[in-house]
Amino acid sequence: MVDKQLKRNRRLLKRYNKSGFTTIRSTVLLNDGFNPKYFTHYWKTKKGELYLFCYDFGFLSMNRKGVQKYLIVQWQDYMYD
Repeated sequence: MVDKQLKRNRRLLKRYNKSGFTTIRSTVLLNDGFNPKYFTHYWKTKKGELYLFCYDFGFLSMNRKGVQKYLIVQWQDYMYD
């Protein structure tokens, strides 16, 4: 169950992240079966933002003008530091 959800999350993040750095309404991902409670690891920025990752694709939950969104990114080498 957990592995299946992690793989689904990764597949959805990859599908919607066409540019390498994409913002999308959370409802779009959630309606496709995305569950933000399932992730493999996290990365915390120097600003304190917490990106949750499903393998090599991550997301940051944010609220823009009252709309819940996810910023989707792909893991980068500089994130190891």
